[in-house]
Amino acid sequence: MRPFEHQLIPQYFVEVFPYLSVTLGVTVSVIIFGSLLGGVIAWGKISGGRVVRSLATGYTYILRCTPSIILLFLIFYGLPKFVLEAFGYDINGLSRAVFVIISFTLLYAASSSEVMRAAYLSVDHGQYEAAVSIGLSSFTALRRIVLPQAAVVALPNFGNSVLNLMKEGSLAYTIGLIDLLGEGNLIISRQYGGSALEVYTAVGLIYLGLAFLITRSTMLLEQKLLPQKTRPERIQK
Repeated sequence: MRPFEHQLIPQYFVEVFPYLSVTLGVTVSVIIFGSLLGGVIAWGKISGGRVVRSLATGYTYILRCTPSIILLFLIFYGLPKFVLEAFGYDINGLSRAVFVIISFTLLYAASSSEVMRAAYLSVDHGQYEAAVSIGLSSFTALRRIVLPQAAVVALPNFGNSVLNLMKEGSLAYTIGLIDLLGEGNLIISRQYGGSALEVYTAVGLIYLGLAFLITRSTMLLEQKLLPQKTRPERIQK
């Protein structure tokens, strides 16, 4: 068994770092599309009729119980066949990133819808009614009264969802997307399995840095959104 050569980590760090743009591109796209879809599903759970609520709840239950790698394989191998048979279009030539974004958007929407629903219901509905009663429009009352308070409640869970998305997104290499982990595996393959530990350490350090930035940004934003009187005060010595 070959020894661990820690001096190689900076070299591999430099080699895989350019592929961070692929990982970030997929993650940001999923957050945008997944949040939009999650908002629609959350609205269906809160304000929809019986059928709509059942469909939204069923969607969330099924997707949250589906392993991400299984859904990724179903979308990657099944969607081109379905589209070709149903509409006559061959989408096999699409970038693998498209299939990754579709798969994780569906998963992210399920979890984000629950975050949004819980955050919205945590705000006392009487505040909305009071705002409307003094002349504010429904949209203005929602934007200025309900959403700021709901955002504070949702932010920690939103941060956790983004962290989980970033980590599970590394499974994209299983269908051939060359992102951080995908490039790392290519480097290992070119060396016939050599330096695997050093390469994975370099990739892990990048993911650790991303996780730190996401966690720190979430904490700072939460402190900014909290009302001044509810912020924890430092103990004066």
